[in-house]
Amino acid sequence: MTLPAASWLLSVSVATAQSPPPWIDPGDVPIPVHANSVLAIHDEVPVFESPEASAKRRGVLAADIPLPFFAFRRGPGCAGRWIGIGPSAWVCQDKITLSHSQPVPASFSTYRESKNGLPYPYFFVGRRGSWGYVHLRSVDVSMPDQNYEPGFAVAIVQEREHNRELYGRTTRGYWVPMRDLNPARPTTFHGEVVRDGLLDFVWIHSAQARALSKPMAHAAKQDNLVRFQWLRVEEEKIVAGHAYYRIGENRWVSDRDARKPSLAPPPDEIRPGERWIDIHLDSQTLVAYEGDRPVYATLVSTGRGRQNTPFATPFGVHRIWVKLLTSSMGNLQDERASDLYLIEDVPFVQFFHKGVGLHAAFWHDRFGNVRSHGCVNLAPYDAQWLFAFTSPRLPAGWRAILPHEHSESTIVRVR
Repeated sequence: MTLPAASWLLSVSVATAQSPPPWIDPGDVPIPVHANSVLAIHDEVPVFESPEASAKRRGVLAADIPLPFFAFRRGPGCAGRWIGIGPSAWVCQDKITLSHSQPVPASFSTYRESKNGLPYPYFFVGRRGSWGYVHLRSVDVSMPDQNYEPGFAVAIVQEREHNRELYGRTTRGYWVPMRDLNPARPTTFHGEVVRDGLLDFVWIHSAQARALSKPMAHAAKQDNLVRFQWLRVEEEKIVAGHAYYRIGENRWVSDRDARKPSLAPPPDEIRPGERWIDIHLDSQTLVAYEGDRPVYATLVSTGRGRQNTPFATPFGVHRIWVKLLTSSMGNLQDERASDLYLIEDVPFVQFFHKGVGLHAAFWHDRFGNVRSHGCVNLAPYDAQWLFAFTSPRLPAGWRAILPHEHSESTIVRVR
């Protein structure tokens, strides 16, 4: 956390504890005495840098989480008043309600960390497709409000029985018959915390990998190796353009079957101890650093296109330009697409170059191999870990945040 960000959170917690009166324009209507916090009336309520609708966006709020307020001001673009909820953070009163609830502390997390790395249970629509209804009472009575094609993915936040049939409510508020949905089964693979600063290990990424008796392609094959198996490397040799890793006495594995993360010097922009992320396309690995010290490493799936093509993960030094707790991804607006797809609420999205970013992928387990349309696919647990690692940090009650002078963003290098 940067010092300005820490100061912001400290000021919020102190102000909440002391409950000072909020600042209002002289002569304006007083704030109701029962009001202790503000609540966003729906997800995605925008937060602006200053009290005007033309100001830069800071992020968006999550619904129904009580947040502190510090000031009320009149300004353009809001029929009510603009409400200050933090330094350079304003929301329009038209989009919120005043609440008697005490605000959540600054340490509150908008999402719960989970063992599998997913903020919700996810499901895929079955081969017959399905329908969604805003109201359960409309089922079998009126036309459905939403159509779901086979293979679409949804997050379910509530289940309820209606006419002896179970329905699930999506994050968008549609009730879908659970009989039409198949549960997602995310990979159990995840990366490793690097405790000694050494990247002396590999992961097996091939399902047909076998240990070799010698560091050569035609050496005698030994025991089978398990995909995603983690193995310590005792020695490395380059033979005929390929790396071979010794993983035991007379036991080697080729870089055709294993992925090894490698140490890399920080970009020039990195300050001592600053957090940053290094993505190596050839090895399909990601390493998170603090300065020149690696602290976490994992496998990824990057874009399957060559550089300077639409499905490439672009080389270069980038900065995260927005972090979103979830974001839907699909091609429903592409009139040229022959196969439509939609994945609602893709978790832990961090865009660093236009529409290219880091995010969880619960729909495949091909980590260590190129696969995506350009984004860096992560195992869900890894995506959750990295979302907490990077800056800007997601403030209490927010669903998305953009960088600001209070919260500089993390560098992501692709090489």
